[in-house]
Amino acid sequence: MGATFRICVLPGDGIGTEVTTATLAVLDAATRHAGNTKLVYESCAAGAALYRETGVAMPEESWRVAEAADAIFLGAMGLPDVRYDDGTEITPQLDLRFRFDLYAGVRPVSAKRGGMRVLNDSRADNIDFVLVRESTEGLFASCGKGEILDDREARDTMVITRQTSEQLFEFTFDYARRRKASRERPKVTLVDKANIFTSMAFFRKVFDEAAEKHSDIDVERVYVDACALDFVRRPWEFDVVVTENMFGDILSDLAAGLVGGMGFAPSADIGDQQAVFQPAHGSAPDIVGLGTANPTAAILSGAMMLDWLGRRHGVSQCLDAARLIEQAVEQVLAKRRMNAADMIDTWRTSEMTEMVIGAIG
Repeated sequence: MGATFRICVLPGDGIGTEVTTATLAVLDAATRHAGNTKLVYESCAAGAALYRETGVAMPEESWRVAEAADAIFLGAMGLPDVRYDDGTEITPQLDLRFRFDLYAGVRPVSAKRGGMRVLNDSRADNIDFVLVRESTEGLFASCGKGEILDDREARDTMVITRQTSEQLFEFTFDYARRRKASRERPKVTLVDKANIFTSMAFFRKVFDEAAEKHSDIDVERVYVDACALDFVRRPWEFDVVVTENMFGDILSDLAAGLVGGMGFAPSADIGDQQAVFQPAHGSAPDIVGLGTANPTAAILSGAMMLDWLGRRHGVSQCLDAARLIEQAVEQVLAKRRMNAADMIDTWRTSEMTEMVIGAIG
């Protein structure tokens, strides 16, 4: 008897619904081909549009389904014109991270699974690294807690705790060890600003303690401003990068730009018990309904979900299905890169979906 997994699906706002539909079709094709695995979806309401209609961004019923699910897939959430009274956007995806303690934000960056090469250097074809972003603390610990004093001063506080940092670094070293990178020894790069901030010096101290336990893995330490430079100057030299929440938020978008943009940027937020998988891009309300949303990031996020389920539950067919999707995406993108004009503002959501499904078959 095969394995059955319950997936809470949160299509969300804007093109989130479009790329979610594409991803579920690809997931079904891959699991059928790999065999022995069935995904059962339960779609739930959440997002900025729902908040605009009801005053609630994610109802308790949606929370109940998400908590009981084996994994959560999220399309995109947020709309620029829908905000709380303090001016911040509606972001249930952040609430999921905090509520389920999803401390590790995983952002793979791959030239093989991206668009046209951005850097004019043949070595850019070898870009293949993963950015692991702490997702519950750092500067984001101030979400909903910032202060405005007498309309003259605003304050947000960065929080770094030993417990979460230790969890993050153990996750990162384990991830680096099992990742099939094209190097003799895995490498973890810490990104911080330890020369300026006490919180970052503490972050580095905890990292150094963790690094001593993983002597089989090379380590380097880079300040965040130098890392931004090196992402452009030598991105092919990185393997696994770990950093604080806000730094990771910014650097992951820069990294996506190296391989063609946010439409090629999958992501996951992972905790000890639960995980959310979603494309790193936003809801793009300006292209809703045009059928031009690039589903690649969402499809690859679906592959990450299968990989996580397979490793967590020991189901090899899930791992096989994940590899099928990744290989299919690489095959389709390789063909599209042969025609540069094809990669510029001509993505059809349905076309890309059908091509990936065809490559799986």
